[in-house]
Amino acid sequence: MKTTPAIVQRELIGLNAKVVRSSHPGYVGIEGKVLDETRNTILILHKNKKKTVIKNTSVFNFTTPDGTIVEINGKAIIGRPEARIKKRIRRLW
Repeated sequence: MKTTPAIVQRELIGLNAKVVRSSHPGYVGIEGKVLDETRNTILILHKNKKKTVIKNTSVFNFTTPDGTIVEINGKAIIGRPEARIKKRIRRLW
């Protein structure tokens, strides 16, 4: 799946997220609203508990406000959120 720069540069806090694949088996299936994001982690509210998921080892499904589900490899969103939003991404397609 190709990811457009608009999705990678989007603010993720407030979106619904689900971990679909991860090298850590305990992360798979975590889903809920994104509460916070750091350089290497995403904090998700899962069943009224805060779960921290490492971006580098996971693949996420994010649901945008219009209902579109987008799959993003965590390696594509590593970095400080404020820097990632401003960063210009070169198109490879």
